[in-house]
Amino acid sequence: MTTLPLRRRSLLAATPALLATPALAPAAFAQEAAWPNRPIRIIVPFAAGGATDVSTRVLGQKLTEILGQSVVVENRPGAGGTTATDYVAKATGDGYTFLMASVSTTALALGLYSKLPYDPVKDLAPVAPAVLAPIGIAVRKDLGVNTLQEFIALLKANPGKYTYGSAGNGSSGHISCVALLQQTGTQAVHVPYRGSGPVFNDLLAGYVDFTADVPGLMKPHVETGALKALVMATAERSSVLPNVPTSAEAGLPGYKAYSWFGLFAPPTTQPAVIDKLAKAVDTALRDPNVIARLDKEMGLPPFHDYTPARFASFLREEIDYWVPIVKASGARAD
Repeated sequence: MTTLPLRRRSLLAATPALLATPALAPAAFAQEAAWPNRPIRIIVPFAAGGATDVSTRVLGQKLTEILGQSVVVENRPGAGGTTATDYVAKATGDGYTFLMASVSTTALALGLYSKLPYDPVKDLAPVAPAVLAPIGIAVRKDLGVNTLQEFIALLKANPGKYTYGSAGNGSSGHISCVALLQQTGTQAVHVPYRGSGPVFNDLLAGYVDFTADVPGLMKPHVETGALKALVMATAERSSVLPNVPTSAEAGLPGYKAYSWFGLFAPPTTQPAVIDKLAKAVDTALRDPNVIARLDKEMGLPPFHDYTPARFASFLREEIDYWVPIVKASGARAD
């Protein structure tokens, strides 16, 4: 798997008022040192059952062991993940509310929405990335196609007839399908959902015709024959669906699609808390059982050795890469 590029912004420094009041400093340090002393919430901006949700729960279980406090996952789907993202961006930075954001709620959202209620760089404090998420295309079993080229021919012969589901307007699956249609000169109707789980339910029931998502969610349905995976939009084959060709192997070498998930905090969260959580995340992602669940079972390789500063730099680079692509596609989410 090709490693993605990276970067970052500085976190808030101590205010002059605090510096001018030495009596407050010991209390602040004591509060940071005691963190965490109650349950921590991680807000997932998509419905239960999707890759973001499942990977967050795997990570949260290990963080509970490492930090000695319960890590609770709370799903807040809506508006392509931007509702939950805005909620955390405006939350109190007390060290007990975090967001599992993705490329869609940060970089893609900037290109899709004419006006976001938050700025991903200014209003979110990067903590640590969690996993990389390769994306592939899967179709319902009775669509009558077995290869990507057959699928493209079907779309070309029937412009606008077929539908695709995604985890929401502006989600990585949405943009992955837009990119495929744009690159192949084809048309299809977008049906947004409130997470990947509902998409797969309707895809299996035949209410939509195809989707773009991570291989781990496709795997059980591909293995039973309920769905057909046509392509992985990556340079290498997926470890969980090794028989599915890459874009180049499928005859569309320029097509690439991926997502990533990572933890962010409200911007007023103490840097010491952010650093402590970042180290805990890195420790969790090195655990053999966590690696087995995420990489071997779900096809979501973990990130390693990311400081909050490095993650912030990575976010800015992703924005620089994706926003022009999204705007050039003409896709809008509002």
